[in-house]
Amino acid sequence: MSCQDTPARQDMRSGSPTLTAEQGEPFKEAAADGFALGGFTWRQFLPDSQRPVVIINAATSVRCRHYSRFAAYLFANGFDVMTYDYRGIGESRSASIKGLNASWTDWGALDFEAMLKRAQREFPGQPIDVVGHSFGGCAAGLGESGRVIRRLVTVGAQFAYWRDYAPEHRWRMFGKWHVVMPLLTLICGYFPGKRLGWLEDSPTGVVRDWSTPAARYEQRPSGRALMKKTGALPFANVRAQTLAISISDDPYGTIPAIERLLDYLSNATKTHLRIEPQDINEQQVGHFAFFRSAYQATLWPIALTWLQTGTLAPDTPGRQVPRS
Repeated sequence: MSCQDTPARQDMRSGSPTLTAEQGEPFKEAAADGFALGGFTWRQFLPDSQRPVVIINAATSVRCRHYSRFAAYLFANGFDVMTYDYRGIGESRSASIKGLNASWTDWGALDFEAMLKRAQREFPGQPIDVVGHSFGGCAAGLGESGRVIRRLVTVGAQFAYWRDYAPEHRWRMFGKWHVVMPLLTLICGYFPGKRLGWLEDSPTGVVRDWSTPAARYEQRPSGRALMKKTGALPFANVRAQTLAISISDDPYGTIPAIERLLDYLSNATKTHLRIEPQDINEQQVGHFAFFRSAYQATLWPIALTWLQTGTLAPDTPGRQVPRS
């Protein structure tokens, strides 16, 4: 396998990334350190201070385009919506990422924070809601302005502590993400995930955070640096009505993994909904499928109803996990 680092594919006729019909209007936004972030906005025709705007936080090294159909679904149901890529990924990658030392904390404290500020500027006075997939749920707690989040929906959200992986997959996943991934990153200067079919290429700092086998976020390399700089992690700033959705066949989003992250959101009101694939007449769903359009009629309305009302409908599939 080659370590050649190739930027995101572009339309050579226009010099800009090729768009699809499901995507909104492209934008660029600078984070506080000046890094240029790219994303898309779905904006209703008339402004309305009562209409929420939803920011969608992607999973680790998953492009924001993966969430475009879900964003269009929220837009069709009356929301303004923003999607974006973390630095070094997709629309936020304009060159080689070899040597880019971006971390999970950079993705939350700088990139997601920039989106919170953009939402306040572009949609003044409107409520701000967030949907976070996998690490995207953790990123929602790393923005200093987290207090402005009204409602939060997370899907399979955790920060990859290996002992929380599903037991039947644990050692295979440990070998893949905590041995092979950091070794290839050391060799290549970035993680060449795209060539392996393992997500997008990833910056070295993100790999260090993911592969460190520590149970606490503040024990991850960038978490330690943030604690040293600020004295505290910003999760407590989030006071949102929070729905954590987990799927029983998701080997990352086990109950201990979801609860570990929820414990950090100490000032949020939290509901953990656990869904079996059989609850929606499916054989499997896993970690990534929630945002595929095949689940528009079964899973997407759960998130939609929560964003609209802060409650679960009486006929919501699954069960609520008791919280201690």
